[in-house]
Amino acid sequence: MTVPTHHPGDTLLIDYAGGALGEAASLIVATHLALCPCCRLNVAEMEAVGGALLESIEPEEVDPACLETVLARLDDLPPLPRASRPKLVCQPAEVPLLPEPLRRYVGGDLSRLPWKRLMRGMDCYDIPLGSGSGYDSERRGKARLMRLASGVGPPHHTHRGIELTLVLDGGFTDDLGQFARGDLSVADDSVRHRPVADEEGCLCLAVTDAPLRFTGALGLILNPFVKF
Repeated sequence: MTVPTHHPGDTLLIDYAGGALGEAASLIVATHLALCPCCRLNVAEMEAVGGALLESIEPEEVDPACLETVLARLDDLPPLPRASRPKLVCQPAEVPLLPEPLRRYVGGDLSRLPWKRLMRGMDCYDIPLGSGSGYDSERRGKARLMRLASGVGPPHHTHRGIELTLVLDGGFTDDLGQFARGDLSVADDSVRHRPVADEEGCLCLAVTDAPLRFTGALGLILNPFVKF
């Protein structure tokens, strides 16, 4: 059972450090790391442990002629063009509203995105992934930006899979607590909640590996049409 928190659990960070997450989940965790120095440190420690474990593995024997073969192939390669010295650019101290790697996927100008209206006060933008924007057979997941006006949120729902929600601006409040910029909510099928945007509104990145399941009488009407 996944315990919803403001930060990803150790299992999620371990999977990220080990390269075991799909594209959508990796995107939201990497974006969270850009906003959370504590989790960046945790991942760095995990990677260091992984590197130490690799060094402890006994090396496999290889053909002694392999080195000569590789060197001979290098001699056959054409010379590389002379590279110009890169210009040093000072990075701003503050993390931008859309940090990397999210900015690489959607750009930096939110007003130019083709937002889609889901309901009054709630818009979304499906982020194109390498595996496509829908759910596929390998359950790579779906990533989307969500923009909520003050006091607006989706109906009460639970989940057919895992839902990760990262606050990029503003915040929201639900049965689990209050979430602000940089906080990551982790919810599974044991959680029933209704996130509502705080007074300043909310911009968040949401990743799901299956469509949501709305609860109550409204769910009987909406669930057959739910695609997110």
